Amino acid sequence: MATDWLGSVVSINCGLTLGVYQGEVSSVDHASQTISLRQPYHNGVKCPVPEVTFSAMDIKELKFLDIQNTVNKPTSGQGAAKEPSFTSAGRHGQNNRTTHPPVTSSSSHSSTAPITILRRAPTGSSNSRGMTQATPKKNSVRNGGAGGMTKSKDDECFGDGTDEDLDTDFDFEGNLALFDKAAVFSQIDGTSSHSRRAQHHSTQAEQKPLSYRHDENILEAKPVTYRQITVPQHGGKEYCTDSGLVVPSVPYEFHKRLLATAEHWGLSLERRLETIGVCSSQMALTLLGGPNRLTPKNVHQRPTVVLLCGPHLQGAQGISCGRHLANHEVEVILFLPNFVKMQEAVTSEVNLYSRTSGKQVSSVKDLPASPVDLLINCLDCHENSLLREQPWYQSAADWANQNRAPVLSIDPPVSEQHQTVEAKWTLSLGLPLPLAETGSRVYLCDIGIPKLVFQEVGIKYHSPFGCKFVIPLHSA
Repeated sequence: MATDWLGSVVSINCGLTLGVYQGEVSSVDHASQTISLRQPYHNGVKCPVPEVTFSAMDIKELKFLDIQNTVNKPTSGQGAAKEPSFTSAGRHGQNNRTTHPPVTSSSSHSSTAPITILRRAPTGSSNSRGMTQATPKKNSVRNGGAGGMTKSKDDECFGDGTDEDLDTDFDFEGNLALFDKAAVFSQIDGTSSHSRRAQHHSTQAEQKPLSYRHDENILEAKPVTYRQITVPQHGGKEYCTDSGLVVPSVPYEFHKRLLATAEHWGLSLERRLETIGVCSSQMALTLLGGPNRLTPKNVHQRPTVVLLCGPHLQGAQGISCGRHLANHEVEVILFLPNFVKMQEAVTSEVNLYSRTSGKQVSSVKDLPASPVDLLINCLDCHENSLLREQPWYQSAADWANQNRAPVLSIDPPVSEQHQTVEAKWTLSLGLPLPLAETGSRVYLCDIGIPKLVFQEVGIKYHSPFGCKFVIPLHSA
């Protein structure tokens, strides 16, 4: 009876661990309770070995995919093999793993591709579930005989001829049974209990750290200290940056002492004026629109900036800012009243400014009557508050209020009096002064004071600027 199995195509389910095998029966040994498959496929993939042998203890379920007809086996009266009973075969394949049902051999079988399951065998027994029946293909003549001469050009080009069994219903349920979903998902998830490597990968997945965003610091080892600047003399008002760092204000006299110490170590007035001019002009360029406004293709819409400067140190800071703005193709108009004698820093900045394309006027009548893009106010002085009573100061302040242009005030003094020119933006230097509560937005400029200079005057200092030279401040 074992010879009746040879040539039949079967599907052997060995459970989740070993999977499903398909192939042609090459040998059956009742003594050792083994069955061998020729040219086997494992879970739909062809095995690298030509033959696989299974023990009866490993077989969970056995299905017949293609039961072949016996050739040259004589029977009474017809000479054809008797067709086996599918019901009995299915029962033997499921109830007794060690006993295999009798099957017949086939005259031909192709094992060069995965098995295709066709219509389920008609039977009413529940034990025959999974039993399938396939119609073998016709043999193709490829060796140049008479049949080879009649092969179509399509067969010569594409190989196999047209399958004549396309009208046969496809057994979706039987074909799906060949796909071991549990084993595949177990391999993907790495949670198979039958593999130590899978357990190792699962442990590594549990220990994998959380992912971080691009703006998160993964090396942060301690919480951020938001009060990184402490001063011996508090100005009575505190500010904070966008990151939450606290920046205290200092009185003007202490601020003056800080600048004098920095100048002693080499941060001269000329260096400080140049740094203030660069930072304030960069802020002004941003307020004017930056790259959206100042492009080579937009030469007909150059912004106009008016600088209102007095004959003092704050005025020199404004002139330095105007020089850098003029270098960036901004139309700059400098208002500076005529004085017989002015500070050396003011005279030096005026000489440099005169070498630019910017204009300089000494009368308010020469200022434009139409609104301009930006006003930079440097009229006030820390040392002399009586300048507000001067006629040139009053006329310049009145013109600024009538022009209705946005105002940037550079280094304004601390005063309890009402601001003559209301500023939209205020730029402080180094450390802020305790400015009065107004609608102005306060910004802080880094003027290049070293950290040890802060420590020399008793300030515990850690730079709040980060990657910028001008940062906004908010009332704490």
